[in-house]
Amino acid sequence: MEARSVDEIPEGPEWQYEPKWDGFRCILARDADDIAMHSKSGEDLKRYFPEIAGAALGLKAKRFVLDGEIVVPIEGEFSFGDLLQRIHPAASRVKTLAAKTPALYLVFDLLKEGKKNVAAKPLAQRRPLLEDFDESYLAGNAHLRLSPASRALKEAERWLQSAGGGSDGVIAKRLDLSYQAGNREGMQKIKRYRSADCVIGGFRYTEKMQAGRKVVGSMLLGLYDAEGLLHHVGFSSAIKAKDKPELTDKLEAILAKRSFTGKAPGGPSRWSTKRSSEWTPIKPKYVVEVSYDHFTGGRFRHGTSVLRWRPDKRPAQCTMDQVEQKLAHGLVRDVLGGKPDARRSSNFRSG
Repeated sequence: MEARSVDEIPEGPEWQYEPKWDGFRCILARDADDIAMHSKSGEDLKRYFPEIAGAALGLKAKRFVLDGEIVVPIEGEFSFGDLLQRIHPAASRVKTLAAKTPALYLVFDLLKEGKKNVAAKPLAQRRPLLEDFDESYLAGNAHLRLSPASRALKEAERWLQSAGGGSDGVIAKRLDLSYQAGNREGMQKIKRYRSADCVIGGFRYTEKMQAGRKVVGSMLLGLYDAEGLLHHVGFSSAIKAKDKPELTDKLEAILAKRSFTGKAPGGPSRWSTKRSSEWTPIKPKYVVEVSYDHFTGGRFRHGTSVLRWRPDKRPAQCTMDQVEQKLAHGLVRDVLGGKPDARRSSNFRSG
């Protein structure tokens, strides 16, 4: 079941609300001694997270299918950077990381239990069954935990406003629908967007020529730390085709040998090619205000969108401290601590 992006939290008695976790979505299934863990794209995740597979095998329940999110807790938050490091080709490295940065599976739906096809039931019935499953089998488990849910709009609004540290918004699900596998009819996602002023420290050309010339495909963004070092923190590629030639002229006019004095864009990795990693430094002269949804590990989690150019701002004013890196909202800590009010949903047992 996938989510449709919307701008506002939907209202009405037909909706259930949940935090939107910033991790790897995963279907976890057990059939006796067999464990399967698959991502939304169908990738096998079991080899990368042996501690979760082992925890599932250790449950008294012998047959079940769960839907949830894999996260890695680091110092009271969920770190996507450390989660990415878990996808490693070497089995020895996977074993080391499983011990050093153990993952957590946050369960938010029950699709099958024993021979019961729970997915065919509406969410209003699935959630209480999932809570019963949690009480019977997951209590005290270090790697498998129930994700919070509520029917209260105010609770959802609080989650959205306090997004950060591993949560990046709110999920709204239709209580009256069965599990909508393969479509977006039963689930919506709402993210909280923020803005920050960033220095343009470089750019990458597009692979395709435009009107017989190379043009800018993405701008590389930077922020200064307390010591005055400029760190690469992300990129923006949302550039209209008609604007690319003029932008290319503007940035090519200030080419430099070096721009980022702190963390710089990295070279090729197992997720990128040499060509996609090539970039051109420019003088840190121009400032843009960008919108972003999540900032973690010293960089923007996803690509950003330019809201406006800021000729009124000096590059030195674009500092790390303007970006919300850690929010003391308590939600992640409650889940990690297994507090009853964070583990149980609101308004279900009361009818």
